[in-house]
Amino acid sequence: MNAGISALSAFAPDKILSNSDLETTIETSDEWIRKRTGIQERRISDENQFTSDLCVSAAKKMAEESGISLSDVDFVIVGTITPDQVMPSVASKVQHALGANHAGTMDLTAACAGFGYGLIIAKALIESGMYKKILVFGAETLSKAVDYSDRTTCILFGDGAGVALVEPEGKSKILTTTTGTNGSEGHNLTLSNLGDKVNGVDIITDRNIHQDGRKVFKWAVETISKVAKETMENAGLTIDDIDWFIPHSANLRIIEAICKNTGIPAEKTLESLVNFGNTSSASIPLALNQGIEKGKVKKGDKLLLIGFGGGLTYAGLIVDWNG
Repeated sequence: MNAGISALSAFAPDKILSNSDLETTIETSDEWIRKRTGIQERRISDENQFTSDLCVSAAKKMAEESGISLSDVDFVIVGTITPDQVMPSVASKVQHALGANHAGTMDLTAACAGFGYGLIIAKALIESGMYKKILVFGAETLSKAVDYSDRTTCILFGDGAGVALVEPEGKSKILTTTTGTNGSEGHNLTLSNLGDKVNGVDIITDRNIHQDGRKVFKWAVETISKVAKETMENAGLTIDDIDWFIPHSANLRIIEAICKNTGIPAEKTLESLVNFGNTSSASIPLALNQGIEKGKVKKGDKLLLIGFGGGLTYAGLIVDWNG
């Protein structure tokens, strides 16, 4: 048995927050933001629109596009760092809304690597024989965890959701997987709930995202460059075998640096950053969905997916795409 992705879709709120919009509220400019991040605009959820709502919309869109039923889903995994509440889980609210009455549920906290970790866990559960139909979401409403007076973070983040259906013998096989964490650097990217320290280091506890951008940038470029090579090697593949590289869309400069370090051509890279901003766990499914809709991703393509972020953690996968 080899687990694979049978269907995939994504959803983002209608409201657009452009760089020009931000110019009217903080000291910044469209040129400054584009040069340093690559972002042009991001989607923002309504006041009463939460992560579970985006998940449900993405799942219903996938069901409509693929003609599949969701009532017999037997497990739901939601990768998110912006849950509606700590309890009940986002996954349990999604399960109820979709009518998957017999499904197990769990939220997964792996930040920007959440969708990748979700796929890896789903693969293991499917191939163990315990489950047959699993929904994996990467979804965030990061706009609700951003201080819009802080120009170093508010220009980065947006909202969105992506979902994959994982089944035994699904069309697009999930091949090699790679995971890892450098928890000693976790204090460099935080979103606090209760505690005021990470590994003994004081952090800000205002329930907004805070990061040491330079340290996270350095870690991401150095670490993910190595992880990309390792993931390909473990699958017996070379750069020439990879049709599309889909990293977490954190910052265009990070992606460019990883491509330079690894030798992966920039034209083989898919991102969701320009039009959606940094959507954390939703960025990879948003980018893949865009690639499919634009006709870039085709049957038989080998995809290298790598999520990385808060923890600091990462998850890499090779997918043989046949959707």
